[in-house]
Amino acid sequence: TEQAVALAGGIIGGILLFVLIGITAYLLWKKFCCLLSYEKLSGPVKMTNANALFQDQSTSKTQLKSTSRSRSVPFIIPPTLHGRDWINLTNEEHVQEGSDPYMIPQSGPRSSFHSLAGAYVVGTINPDLYKFPEDKSETDFPEGNIGRLWFSIEYEQESERLLVSLIKVRKLQPPADSCSLFVKIYLLPDKRSYLQSKTKRKTLNPQFDENFVFQVSSKMLLQRTLKFLVYHVNKQKKHHLLGQVTFPLKNQTLTDDNKLVIWRDLEKENLEPPSEHGDIQFSLSYNDYLGRLTVVVLRARGLKLQEESHAVSVYVKVSLMNHNKFIKSKKTTAVLGSPNPVYNETFSFKADKTELDTASLSLSVLQNIKGEKTHLLGRAIVGPFMYTRGKELEHWNEMISKPKELVKRWHALCHST
Repeated sequence: TEQAVALAGGIIGGILLFVLIGITAYLLWKKFCCLLSYEKLSGPVKMTNANALFQDQSTSKTQLKSTSRSRSVPFIIPPTLHGRDWINLTNEEHVQEGSDPYMIPQSGPRSSFHSLAGAYVVGTINPDLYKFPEDKSETDFPEGNIGRLWFSIEYEQESERLLVSLIKVRKLQPPADSCSLFVKIYLLPDKRSYLQSKTKRKTLNPQFDENFVFQVSSKMLLQRTLKFLVYHVNKQKKHHLLGQVTFPLKNQTLTDDNKLVIWRDLEKENLEPPSEHGDIQFSLSYNDYLGRLTVVVLRARGLKLQEESHAVSVYVKVSLMNHNKFIKSKKTTAVLGSPNPVYNETFSFKADKTELDTASLSLSVLQNIKGEKTHLLGRAIVGPFMYTRGKELEHWNEMISKPKELVKRWHALCHST
């Protein structure tokens, strides 16, 4: 009986050993099969052998003329890595040993490998997918441009400091060939104090890279506006203003880890004195395809405030009218205590093209003092011949004649309707 038990145990052990070997062999076979296959790239380059990759130059030129596709770069595994397991992913598609080790496809750039002999071809890479978007801020200048200014801003919450970096100015239009330039930086509404850059001589494209600091509380920050004035100094040491940039901070997200790099086109100074009740500047645009009338309220100047204090807030109410009937109105945010507020706010109204002959826009500048009634400082109306004349009519007609283009103008405020 002991011999029978031993024999039975040996048979059972042999069967278990055989099963274990079988399972191990199956797992190894499955792993080997996985290594021989790989997931194909979208739009793979089909080839029967490596020689298909290295076509002659004339064939490449013909293909480049007949197709508008981007040039592709071969993705290969160099011969030095033949010992790695993933070499077999290529299904044995490799460069022949007898081929020129430095030959590369005409459609791609030179490889950085010293030798491609025996290299495995996995697929191709489209380099256009990895390009950074082209920065056209230094190349695309609109007609009539008088210069462009780059700067950056950052706000330190703990120390309540506004950090302003003046980077550069490009494409200036000076009054003389020899140009010495500097920039004054204001933090409005404070017009008494300013910070000034170094003077850059004999250049129309000055590079400043200078840093400035303004001390301003977080509560007042969004009520402030940065103003850059670019000056030219002539031989008689007289200063000539070449252009200016105003940048309100109210719509900006300023934090310690959020440094904003911004560029703006310079604007000419309005040398005309303000009208009796002040002036307002805004842009008009009409999209005939969408039937959308767009108004950009930019700024006002020379306002006759009833009381000059930080408690006074000034805002603009934009109303769309049709046959003198009110359709819709929208308001800007209020700016505190300034007779020269800056807004830079955009509003859109639905207006069919057939309604433009009977529609008009009314922009009312209103002053509000806490606990008192709202006071009208002035109003400007633009529209067709039915309602307006002069500059207001010209602005409206220019908007219609230049669809989808912003048309910017100053208008005098008045109290009449």
